[in-house]
Amino acid sequence: MVKLEEVMDEEFVREQEGPHDDDEWDTDSESDLDSESSFGPPSETLYERIVALKDIVPASTRRSLSSKYETVSSWTKSGLLFGGKTLWVVSTSALLLGVPWALAYSEEQMIVEQERAELMNQRAQNEFMAPGANDAKPAL
Repeated sequence: MVKLEEVMDEEFVREQEGPHDDDEWDTDSESDLDSESSFGPPSETLYERIVALKDIVPASTRRSLSSKYETVSSWTKSGLLFGGKTLWVVSTSALLLGVPWALAYSEEQMIVEQERAELMNQRAQNEFMAPGANDAKPAL
């Protein structure tokens, strides 16, 4: 049969360095953390801190997030390129086709207005030259 025996390690039995009494501890002095913070801000930047956080996220999650980011960014880039090209085609077509059509339409309207004004002037002159000619009754 196996017999278990506890063996004490000499490191645990040996007396540790430092004060032995509770009175010997100096609790009034500043702690090590306070003295470190008095030296100024840490030397690392915000970017370095954020990059250091990548170790918190598991590798599989990082790969998944990275692939999703790449997919979204490629779709966005493609959409912006397509939208820009479409806007260029539409605006160029409007300038090449729309402006000449608008000019021709406005000229046509001016000609129609001139013809209408000329016709009214002719009627007014006919009325002025022969005022009773239109009122005459035909003989039966």
